[in-house]
Amino acid sequence: MAQCVQSVQEFIQDSFVPMVAVLCSEDAERVTRKNSLSFPELLRPFCRLTSEGHLRDPNNQVVVVKGLRISVTGINTRPPQTPEMHKLLSQAVSVCQPPEGSPANVITAGDYDLNISATTPWFETYRENFLQSMPASEHEFLNHYLACMLVVSSHEAVPTEQFLKLSQEQHRIQHSGEFTHPKWFNPNTLKYYVLLHDISEGDEQRAESVYEDMKQRYGTQGCYLLKINSRSGSTGADEQMPDPWSQYLHKTSIHSPVNVPLVFADGVSETHPLQLDQPTDAGYPSNNVSQSVNNVDVTRPEKQASVTSHTTPTPRGTCLTLNDHDHIRQFIQEFTFRGLLPHIEKNIRQLNDQLVSRKGLSRSLFSATKKLFGGGKVPEKSIAELKNTAGLLYPSEAPELQIRKMADLCFLVQHYELAYNCYHTAKKDFLSDQAMLYAAGALEMAAVAAFLQSGAPRPYPAHYMDTAIQTYRDVCKNMLLAERCCILSAEILKSQTKYSDAATLLIKMTTEDSDLRSALLLEQAAHCFINMRSPMVRKFAFHMILAGHRFSKAGQKRHALRCYCQALQVYKGKDWTLAEDHINFTIGRQSFTLRQPENAVAAFRHILINDSKQSAVQQAAFLREYLYVYKSMSQLTSDSSLPQLPLPCLHSSQTRVFFGHERRLAEGEKQAATHVSLDQEFDRDLSQLWRELEEQVVAVANRGTVPITFQPSQCCLNSQTDNLRYPLAVVEEPIIVEMVFRNLLKVPLALSALSLLWKFTPKDFSGPQVVCAPFFFYLARLKLLPHKTGELHVLGVVYNLGTGEVDNSEGSLAGDLMCVRGQQNLEIQGPRLNMTKEEKTSVKYGPDHRLDPIITPPMPLLEVFFINFPTGLLCGEIRKAWVEFVNVSAVPLTGLRVASTHPEFFTFGSATSDLTPVTPTAAEHCSAYKTVAMPPSVATVSLVSPAAFGVTSSDRPIVAEIPLSQGVLGPGEALQIPLWLRGPDREGVHEINFLFYYESTEKTAKLSHRVLRHTAFICASRSLSVKATASRSNTLHGRERESEERQEGEDKNGSMLVFVDVENINTSEAGVREFHIVQVSSSSRQWRLHKCINPVGDKDSKLASRERGKLCFKATRCRAEEATSEKYTFADLNLGNEQIVSSTTPCADFFFRSGLPSEPRRGGVSTGGASQMRRQSGTDEGVTNIVKKCSEVELDIIVLWKAYVVEDNKQLILEGQLHVALQTIGKEACSLSQKEEAQEMVLLKFKPDVPPPVSKPSLEQLSHLIKTCLHYPESYDHPFPQKSLCMVPVTLMLSNCSLAQVDVIVDLRHKTTSPESLEVHGSFSWLGQTQYKLQLQAQEVYRLSLKACFFQAGVYNLGTPRVFAKLAQTSAMCETSQQSAMPALIIINSV
Repeated sequence: MAQCVQSVQEFIQDSFVPMVAVLCSEDAERVTRKNSLSFPELLRPFCRLTSEGHLRDPNNQVVVVKGLRISVTGINTRPPQTPEMHKLLSQAVSVCQPPEGSPANVITAGDYDLNISATTPWFETYRENFLQSMPASEHEFLNHYLACMLVVSSHEAVPTEQFLKLSQEQHRIQHSGEFTHPKWFNPNTLKYYVLLHDISEGDEQRAESVYEDMKQRYGTQGCYLLKINSRSGSTGADEQMPDPWSQYLHKTSIHSPVNVPLVFADGVSETHPLQLDQPTDAGYPSNNVSQSVNNVDVTRPEKQASVTSHTTPTPRGTCLTLNDHDHIRQFIQEFTFRGLLPHIEKNIRQLNDQLVSRKGLSRSLFSATKKLFGGGKVPEKSIAELKNTAGLLYPSEAPELQIRKMADLCFLVQHYELAYNCYHTAKKDFLSDQAMLYAAGALEMAAVAAFLQSGAPRPYPAHYMDTAIQTYRDVCKNMLLAERCCILSAEILKSQTKYSDAATLLIKMTTEDSDLRSALLLEQAAHCFINMRSPMVRKFAFHMILAGHRFSKAGQKRHALRCYCQALQVYKGKDWTLAEDHINFTIGRQSFTLRQPENAVAAFRHILINDSKQSAVQQAAFLREYLYVYKSMSQLTSDSSLPQLPLPCLHSSQTRVFFGHERRLAEGEKQAATHVSLDQEFDRDLSQLWRELEEQVVAVANRGTVPITFQPSQCCLNSQTDNLRYPLAVVEEPIIVEMVFRNLLKVPLALSALSLLWKFTPKDFSGPQVVCAPFFFYLARLKLLPHKTGELHVLGVVYNLGTGEVDNSEGSLAGDLMCVRGQQNLEIQGPRLNMTKEEKTSVKYGPDHRLDPIITPPMPLLEVFFINFPTGLLCGEIRKAWVEFVNVSAVPLTGLRVASTHPEFFTFGSATSDLTPVTPTAAEHCSAYKTVAMPPSVATVSLVSPAAFGVTSSDRPIVAEIPLSQGVLGPGEALQIPLWLRGPDREGVHEINFLFYYESTEKTAKLSHRVLRHTAFICASRSLSVKATASRSNTLHGRERESEERQEGEDKNGSMLVFVDVENINTSEAGVREFHIVQVSSSSRQWRLHKCINPVGDKDSKLASRERGKLCFKATRCRAEEATSEKYTFADLNLGNEQIVSSTTPCADFFFRSGLPSEPRRGGVSTGGASQMRRQSGTDEGVTNIVKKCSEVELDIIVLWKAYVVEDNKQLILEGQLHVALQTIGKEACSLSQKEEAQEMVLLKFKPDVPPPVSKPSLEQLSHLIKTCLHYPESYDHPFPQKSLCMVPVTLMLSNCSLAQVDVIVDLRHKTTSPESLEVHGSFSWLGQTQYKLQLQAQEVYRLSLKACFFQAGVYNLGTPRVFAKLAQTSAMCETSQQSAMPALIIINSV
């Protein structure tokens, strides 16, 4: 139980006090009425004695009485009936609330820190009023009147006669039998005569004389002269006097237990309240003599009940001085010590004597009770075994009642030991007679007396109380007595720290007949659980919930709210969601009923924002209740600011901000640039790619360097972007803020009239009504349009919240009634800082400025449209499209550039290219290439510089500048230029990214440039596979062909064979029927294709599906004037009647953009080799480079084709080009690049590796140092009959293919002696030396004259000489056999 102001001993003593009746004359009542008090009210503050009293028990032992309090009431005071008492107790509890600002009592129990009230003054008030309003009963005498004060004024003409009348009236009331109430303790009631003297009006001498007469008549111990009203009310009005009656009469005026029914409290009637028409009041005295006292004692508090609540209370005691207070206090002391206590002592002796004489026992009751206790005890029967004798009544002279009277008298004067003995004796007698009501009363008081005995000679018999409660409740059906017994026992158990037993007892007394009593007892039981040595927190919370529920049923809304709030501390945040929802819902309702809308809204908010497990129907009810309360609160408050709404959940961190206007939709064949939109998901890798592209184009625009103030363009800001800087927005361009709402409920929510809160901006922009479905995310996009430059701050969102339910009968009216307006703030937490040591050791967050844009001056705004832009291409296919640039702003733009991740995919053409036709419509059926009519012949040669096509270095051109008319695109102007596209070489879906960069003609400090993004997806299908191989030609200059070769422009050592294999690998996915190889071109700085040397019958270049064709070309070295390090030689060999000029747009563009030219890609072999030779002391590196140079070729082949496609029953012609880079003689090159193998993880090494050994040239590379060729007549006639030996001159041409001196050995001996070789060689042999040793200079051609000798006619193979060679500077290297020449057959004819 909660802590109390009084100790349990003080509480019990004040609960059972001697009762004294008052009977006043009318004149005496008039004297006290000057102070707005009745006579009993006048005495009430002084009824507690400040000094000790003494009396003697039957054994003549002195009994000390400490702190005795007496109860003085009017004789006609009656206790209220049960309905009235319930109302009075309810009102008493209602007005007693926890004091404002009382110190918090924090109890720590485990993980809980509970702030609960330590005291419960409302329970103490209830307890006090309940005990005072207990009606007098026949089975006990504790609240029967022991004495009666007869009060007469000294102003009476004959006071003694008035005393006589009052005495006769008292006697009539007690002994006539007409009245059942009040109850009197003894027939010989003590009468105490009081002469009331008004000092301000009366004659004091006369009063003294009357008092002397009274002492002669009634004795000095039976009368008293009380002098009051030492001053008049008018003279003492200005002087402030203490008011000791307020603390007593305030309680009485609101909830006095002696009130008449509250029906009379609202009006002040002239008639006496006790003069009722009901016959039930006939048991109370009501005559003219006693009206005055009752009119004051009863009616006045009722009037006060209605007055004190609304008006200022009437001042009391205005005619009394402090001396008068002392007179009253002295009067009470005299009455008690000289009248009441002697009277009680006398009655105890008389009762003791009567009991001794009637039972014939020993002189003293002490010895009698000892003998009784010492003998055999009467076995106590259980309640179930006893008969229902609750209605048994004893006569007043019965010895059992005399013992009970004696026990009650001893108890009232604090003689608890004798009282206990008497109660114990009476208990046995009552149980023997099965008088259960009497037995229960004796058990109850025996237990209390045993507890109150000083020194605690015996333990508290709690089982007495349990038996008494059970008897009262189950047998006697008297809940009032059971409740009193429970309250007393619980207080005693609490004082002994037996909280568990006290809680069990209190819980047992909770019944359905009284909600108020059950609520108070459950609350006290909860306090018992929390005050245990090991606090039982959950039991405390559970019983507080039960108490709150019963308080609510009893109409005690404030107490119910308090109980629920205290219980919520336990359930909150412990995943008891259903219990927490119930508590919050009840708190919300109670708070709203008590006109606390803020608390109600907060409670309902908790229900809605938590992860509720309620059903959809229950959630809908919660939501409607919340909206109703919220709307009521908004109507009551006059504050203009909108309160915060809890629904739906606003994910501030997921807020996205988009800067830019809405793009125009594509029209017809136009396709708008994708740019950035809120519908795109953020990709960190893709964002980094766009940033790198922007850095590259900014570097190009700023002469190769990126400015320090460079800030990448971010059109869409989210939680993953860099928001540390303030974003930049442009005047007159909209800002779109996308907020993410989530409905956590299972019912839909209706949001309408959404608008953004701006700082320093009064106007909002409203949005449409939307419905947020249950458990769904909803994206709300709100647009702002700034009109001035400056700083902008987006603070939050304002919207109307409804239930989202449409009532068919009411239409939209129901939605309007259940719709409230509020706001939610956008509070975004920045990223956690983790750079410095301080930041790493603490939790700090950086700023997030995505909602704080800076509005800059006007900037140009570009829109890009693509016309006839394809979505699918064949690998290598060339397609011509158009691009339209539109400046939709009021500011001109300049510096238009484009950067791409795939620069080889597109080209805008070179500056010198022919841009006709100039419109997309005119170019619809034209070829993308520039063609000229020319029959197949020797290759057409042209020189082209890569710089003309935007290639200035070895890297591919990532940034391209777009030509504008006069370098500026004005406001509202549009520009269309052609765009050539080439299908990627690898099949599949390719993502092509374009970044268009442009600037304003007026430079601004805030925003230097703007960008526009576009992402295109191209699906590439298979077309052709081209493989090429270069073979060294065996033909060297001979005397017969020297002039012819020179005419063809062939230098020494300058021819090569190129074999091109083309395969149709298309699987007819795109409807391709066949491919035509229309032209083969070459590009190189050293070589060029010369002519096609295919057989005449093999001119057909059509390739159906999976067919393969082989083409053979002769390649020659470029002329001296053509071979430059800057320009490339393009040679075109057309296989049809149209020649495509490969050195112009778009063929040359894609050739240079594809990065295929071998010399730029390799970075130059000869120079690199020379530099390494200079860096290293050895010669192995130089030897390797020289040998490699012999077998390397710098020749790129361009195969141009056409494909015939059937689409929609129409035949289309597609065209394209494939590139093959020939690098090494004899090594095959392919147009399809092999898939790169995944790089393996490289281990970190902290020591530098030993440089790898220089790789030596392979035997294959060394076998290409010398090229050989035999010059001889194809047939030779010789007359063998005349001459048996035929000698034919043969010339062996030796050509040094390297750039260094070479030692050569020519061996003419036949190596093989097999029969097959003899058959071929026949009887042929070489004449002269069999071995020659020569040294050839760099690229020298040496002619060695030989003679072959034949013995008979036939066909002979002259290709038997073996040639060995090595570099002259490598002395340790052996000679390597060179590649043998092709078979050289000669025919010897005999004539």
